[in-house]
Amino acid sequence: MARWTDEQVEQAVGNLLRVGVLLAAAVTAAGSVAYLWHHGLVTVDYRAFRGEPSQLRSVTGIVRSALGGNSLGVIQLGLLLLIATPVARVALSLVGFVRQADRTYVLITTVVLAILLFSLAGGRL
Repeated sequence: MARWTDEQVEQAVGNLLRVGVLLAAAVTAAGSVAYLWHHGLVTVDYRAFRGEPSQLRSVTGIVRSALGGNSLGVIQLGLLLLIATPVARVALSLVGFVRQADRTYVLITTVVLAILLFSLAGGRL
């Protein structure tokens, strides 16, 4: 396995962040346009609060909803992609540190990634 230089790690992380944010923005924008196309003229009733539909409260539900063409599901999927981008950055940094054989940063990055994943799972073991 070839070792990565610091510049290669920085380039890979930079590209990941660029692509992740642009993809999240494009997905969210597409869902927003579709939502406004179908619901843009609907009068909103602010007297009653209606939370997110139940299918949009889990990752699997969001993905199913988005793949089914639900515009709210597509918007939620874009937001999930935006949240996943920095997590993927930490994971890619971990790969880079492993390829550089930098044990100290491998340990630190592993702990950071574990904390991120634990918090995203709702703090449940």
